[in-house]
Amino acid sequence: MAFKATEWQFYEKALCNHGMRPPFQKSAPKFNRRYDGPPPPKPGPTNDAERKLVFDPENDLIYGAHSAAAALANPKRKCVKLWTTENGAARLREEIGALPIEPELVHPRLLDHMLKSQDAVHQGIILEAKPLRQPRLDQLPLSGIVLVLDQVTDPHNVGAIMRSCAAFNVTGLITTTRNAAETNGVFMKAASGAFEHVSYVTVTNLARALEELRSNGFKLVGLDSEAETMIDDVAESRPLALVLGAEGKGMRQLTRDTCDVLARIAMPGKIKSLNVSIAAAVCLYALSRAK
Repeated sequence: MAFKATEWQFYEKALCNHGMRPPFQKSAPKFNRRYDGPPPPKPGPTNDAERKLVFDPENDLIYGAHSAAAALANPKRKCVKLWTTENGAARLREEIGALPIEPELVHPRLLDHMLKSQDAVHQGIILEAKPLRQPRLDQLPLSGIVLVLDQVTDPHNVGAIMRSCAAFNVTGLITTTRNAAETNGVFMKAASGAFEHVSYVTVTNLARALEELRSNGFKLVGLDSEAETMIDDVAESRPLALVLGAEGKGMRQLTRDTCDVLARIAMPGKIKSLNVSIAAAVCLYALSRAK
């Protein structure tokens, strides 16, 4: 049976509408012929409210009172835009005084829309800022304590660890380039301003970085709940690199083998493990008491 061109198009469309393929068609086309090619660009802002919220995705988006205040007060930070509610602006001025940039006053719901996350507590403040320039491993001071993370990927945990590092005057926080927490708004919020005070160093090869630290005089102490040595027994060593692994998996075997000693926290109770951010804080407290 022969069809004219228009009849064949009608026949083909009818088959497709019923979930069937036309004869001689081995697979369904990825795009309709009229739209074959790259997908169309995403639409831009459509109204004045959305235009107010435009930001560069390459920049840091920092929300929350403490995180934003610390970034605004950091002379090394280049702040780009500041969106606040009236209460948020008042809170910032009360905490740090004069603001380096004039805030854009917006409704709280616009800030909710900007973050697009139900668990993001912005407290009426969102700051866009250029990323901080971080030092290389060989630029860290050869003294004190550095904290090393082996594939800890949760930004809540790493942000909380960063906060403990700032509290206990840790020289730097070292992590891997891959399989590590993203330094996003969640990370910044959990760090509560600590990211402005603690160096954040990323390395491509953790074992090689640990060897470099050892060659510079650091004692490498890996935290392991099954270790025989207690964290208090190594607390006086300086400079010291404290190595923590991911929850559940712990440190990778190569990381364990590279450490000089494995140590554990004394836990007399029935639970013998802690959240990695809590374990970091307990260890840093124990190390700080040994001065």
